[in-house]
Amino acid sequence: MRLALFQPDIPQNTGTLLRLGACVDLALDIIEPCGFIFNEKAMRRAGMDYLEQVSYRRHNSWAEFLAYRAANPDEYGRIVLMTTHAAMPYTEFEFKQNDIILMGRESAGVPEEVHHTADARLLIPMNPKARSINMAVSAAMVVGEALRQTRWSK
Repeated sequence: MRLALFQPDIPQNTGTLLRLGACVDLALDIIEPCGFIFNEKAMRRAGMDYLEQVSYRRHNSWAEFLAYRAANPDEYGRIVLMTTHAAMPYTEFEFKQNDIILMGRESAGVPEEVHHTADARLLIPMNPKARSINMAVSAAMVVGEALRQTRWSK
């Protein structure tokens, strides 16, 4: 299981998810360009002292991420995109050990090309009067369910 962040905008969310990765032993992929300077100082502020404990890989572009995924099929499985433009709730989806949970940009989600590449598109059911849930909170919700299904309930 991996968590991929597509061109994240907010360093605090990225740092929070790096910390989550360290705590639950979940690898992350950061697909650049980021909307902030991705450096140790910025990440340390948000991720505290967990950066040494998390496994993460930076990819310069979506194309580079896809190429790396294709070269590592045992580690990189289905792309499971979290999006408000989906019909299936994440709680009804059957996650697999090598799935990649992909979170879009906080400000814009992902482009159509990424939607078309995804193997599955899921949503978090929410109050129709609300616009969105914080990306880091959304990722934590979905990662929790995915790990419950694939790792924690066995």
